[in-house]
Amino acid sequence: MTLALSIRQPWASLILFAGKDIENRNWSTATRGPILIHAAKSMTKREYIEAMAFASFATCTLDPCRLDFLHPDNLPRGGIIGSVILADCARRGGAVSPWFQGPYGFVLRDPKPLDFLPFKGQLGFFDVPDVLP
Repeated sequence: MTLALSIRQPWASLILFAGKDIENRNWSTATRGPILIHAAKSMTKREYIEAMAFASFATCTLDPCRLDFLHPDNLPRGGIIGSVILADCARRGGAVSPWFQGPYGFVLRDPKPLDFLPFKGQLGFFDVPDVLP
């Protein structure tokens, strides 16, 4: 089994394609190592607009070739879309990343997009059978 974390779009895709190296949470974790990124099924227009506005202010390495991919109609939802290494859990008070909003930030490294795999998400970390490469 591999652990996964469900993240709402467009945040999940910003991790994989735009240099978002922090996943903000209101809870801490001792989990470290590889995890799968699950794109949650729901996303409101407001969430999309607010996330993309924030991304424009963060230190973003957005590849212009990916702009079509980040259009709300093109964002994959309701499945596994990539993997990262969860390297640390930062706390408010440190200059960790421009993406950090706290109170906790999961420090993410080595994002790797994967072919979309439909999968039901859950709250917190959850197990996914080892069916992925």
